[in-house]
Amino acid sequence: MSRAAELTLAAAVATAGIAAMIWWPQEASLPPPAPDPMAEETPMADPDTDPQPEEPVPTDPEPADPPDELPQPEDPPAPAEDIPPAEPDPYPELPPGPEDEAGIEFSWMPAGDLVADSGTGQTLQINYSPAMRFPMEAGRAYANSQVYGHGGYLGPGGGQCNADNYAYAWRDNFCETRGYGTPMCPSGTGHQGQDIRPATCQDATHWAVAVADGTITSIGSYSVRLMSDDGVRYTYLHLEKDTLLVEAGDRVSQGERIGYVSNEFGGTATTIHLHFEIKMAVDTGGEIQNTNVPPYLALVDSYERLLTANGG
Repeated sequence: MSRAAELTLAAAVATAGIAAMIWWPQEASLPPPAPDPMAEETPMADPDTDPQPEEPVPTDPEPADPPDELPQPEDPPAPAEDIPPAEPDPYPELPPGPEDEAGIEFSWMPAGDLVADSGTGQTLQINYSPAMRFPMEAGRAYANSQVYGHGGYLGPGGGQCNADNYAYAWRDNFCETRGYGTPMCPSGTGHQGQDIRPATCQDATHWAVAVADGTITSIGSYSVRLMSDDGVRYTYLHLEKDTLLVEAGDRVSQGERIGYVSNEFGGTATTIHLHFEIKMAVDTGGEIQNTNVPPYLALVDSYERLLTANGG
């Protein structure tokens, strides 16, 4: 081959090589192959954290067929008779009371149980003066209505000395029908105290006494008022004025004589009895008022204590 031919061939090879370097794609410029998802390794199970396959839940065996006959009780008990419950006693029987000086057992009707058609009594009562003494000296007395009892103008007839008036049981007459404003009565008006007959139907014979230590604050035409040292006012009506043993301003001791039980009523005679009141500051349902309160249970209690002290 001539020298010229060799140079021509070398130039052609060089040109072809340069062209190949320019146009042939480089391996480094190609994108990496996508990972094969199936080629990833499956991690090993962790026995401490991975859930374990559940144990199969055993199933109950098929219940056995029940026996053809079940045992029966020999003799079923006879049904009990339907016995209606006993009606509660609205006034349960009280234990025996003490006896008075005549040997007669003391008894009393429930608080607020007034004579029929004489008013609406206050049944929700308490003992408002548990330390007071009974206001009569002797150990025989009878608490009942003067207006609706024998000898009263609305009573059943007969005179005031009728034996029914001088017999137990005692009967409350606080809130008996009257026109006086009395907040402690269901109707708002009524009799403001308790009427008490002495041992016998005799005028100016039986002593009324101080129920507490205190001061005589006033004396009217037929009234005596005692203010106790603890601020409770006690009122005595119908004492014989001419034979009173006290004057306004006098200090008295519990049990001290005040005057005779009589029938004085400001120039008009009433029945022989003591009308007794207790007045104090109490809650009357929304406010505190200084008003008359039911004296009945305080009288019952003080009378029982008097009879017991006298050996009854």
